[in-house]
Amino acid sequence: MAKGLLGEKLGMAHIFNDEGKMVTVTILRVGPCFVSQVKTQGVDGYDSVQLAFDDSKEKNLSKAEIGHLKKANIAAKQHLAEFKGFDGLTLGAELKLGDVFALNDVVKVSGTSKGKGTQGVVKRHGFAGGPKGHGSRFQRHPGSIGSNTTPGRVFKGLKMGGRMGNAESTVRNLKVVKIEPESNLVFVSGSVPGRDRSIIMIEKTGN
Repeated sequence: MAKGLLGEKLGMAHIFNDEGKMVTVTILRVGPCFVSQVKTQGVDGYDSVQLAFDDSKEKNLSKAEIGHLKKANIAAKQHLAEFKGFDGLTLGAELKLGDVFALNDVVKVSGTSKGKGTQGVVKRHGFAGGPKGHGSRFQRHPGSIGSNTTPGRVFKGLKMGGRMGNAESTVRNLKVVKIEPESNLVFVSGSVPGRDRSIIMIEKTGN
């Protein structure tokens, strides 16, 4: 049985639920996905399935990727991802939105967060900074980072400037507010990681 699928984030919107309340939702295009590989405890050391999503051209894939998909009789696909906890699925099987998700399902969505580039401590960690006047010369700087003579070094993990965003992120406890299986669209409450048109993984976590 399938517990999740690959999809694409389309954007955010507002819709009204059955109670007439406005709900902020993220619109996802989910599936159809195809089982491109089945991993088992005996062969691979764990149980999972690999799903393929989104059509592509063979010229954009390597020979290894094309051969891998042809073993499962699947046309060229752009994205592959592994899901654990699957059972009863066969190689090449097609999974559609309606086969996995239903209204009011509780899901988690994983994706790559928006990249912000190299940022300072004020934007990256929410530092307050210093006074902007009276010649302080201390506005958006991190301040002192060292310790005393003992131990005489900068501790690892200190909050400093650096790359912000562009990291794997997961948002949990989202609810399926609306579902349109015929158009492969699912509306989940709240926001999910990534920019519009980015690839996401959506999985059921319970009811």
